[in-house]
Amino acid sequence: MSIIIFLIILAILVLVHEFGHFIVAKMCGIRVDEFGLGFPPRIFSVKLGETRYTLNLIPFGGFVKIFGENSHVESLSEADKSRSFIHKNRFIQAMVLVAGVAFNMIFAWLVISLGFSIGLPSSAGYSEYGQITNPHLIVTEVLGGSPAEESGLLAGDLIVFANSGKTSLQNESLNPQSFKNLITESAGRNIQVLYKRGDNPPATIFIAPTADMVFGSRSIGVALDEMGILKLPPHLALLEGARTTYLLTKGTAISLGIFLWNTIMLKSDLSQVSGPIGIAKIVGEATQLGFAYLLSLVTLISVNLAIINLVPFPALDGGRLLFVGVEAILRRSISPNIVKWTNILGFACLIILMLVVTGHDIFNLI
Repeated sequence: MSIIIFLIILAILVLVHEFGHFIVAKMCGIRVDEFGLGFPPRIFSVKLGETRYTLNLIPFGGFVKIFGENSHVESLSEADKSRSFIHKNRFIQAMVLVAGVAFNMIFAWLVISLGFSIGLPSSAGYSEYGQITNPHLIVTEVLGGSPAEESGLLAGDLIVFANSGKTSLQNESLNPQSFKNLITESAGRNIQVLYKRGDNPPATIFIAPTADMVFGSRSIGVALDEMGILKLPPHLALLEGARTTYLLTKGTAISLGIFLWNTIMLKSDLSQVSGPIGIAKIVGEATQLGFAYLLSLVTLISVNLAIINLVPFPALDGGRLLFVGVEAILRRSISPNIVKWTNILGFACLIILMLVVTGHDIFNLI
């Protein structure tokens, strides 16, 4: 079931991306020959005006065929040049190329805004426009080799109750700072922690804080956050959605930049990357947690798709934008053969990377 949901999400995101190219090309007077749902072989088609709309067998998103986009393939007559992508000015070409990324960002903003309007899990103090309800103390990270890891705590566990022998914490009194104070006052004695994991019944463990994890302070080796549900009226949900989309975009761009730099320096870590199999697994986990979590994941994937497409690499929108920029500086077109073979090489590299990442995902599942 998670694979089916993943394919639906992928199809929607790719279609949103291609629709951006489609609608902006139309607005700029460029002829669009085909807009396809899925990839060939073709199942059904209908021609409306100058564009053929097709339903295809392979359900991985869709595509748009813009007239004159590949000048090395299409032989253009003088009469067709005014409707051709390649004969439009560089600014219009850039607008068409950027449109796919822009539509993915707009879609991410609308999806996360919908999440905030129906209620989305959020950190306390995260929003500038509202307060969370039903707050809980959540374990967000467990350090390797820490007392918390040895006791069996995992990221995502919900802390229900804690007792140091002197102080007991539960309900409203249980927050990151009060839990930290409880550990400090334990003076090395075991603390009692009642936690809940998923739909399992609560479980009790005893943890001995240590001063070895953080200099000068006792710790059990966890990062904690107070999480609850943030629900906003539609107008505030749109504002919070815009802010969240910006923060996701900024974080994704920084993370991608670090990964690409490490790749260049031959220090990349494939554990930071997920291919289709890994993403399908994550989609399945998010689906089990609920619709709100799935909306958050769709937003994240849409932002990632947009940022990755802006990378100035052949076969990506960013690579095509780079060619347009170079042509604008040189004031002449780059040789069609150079464009063709550069894109072929770039596409081959992307396929190899996808196969490597997919192989890594499969290895992690074994």
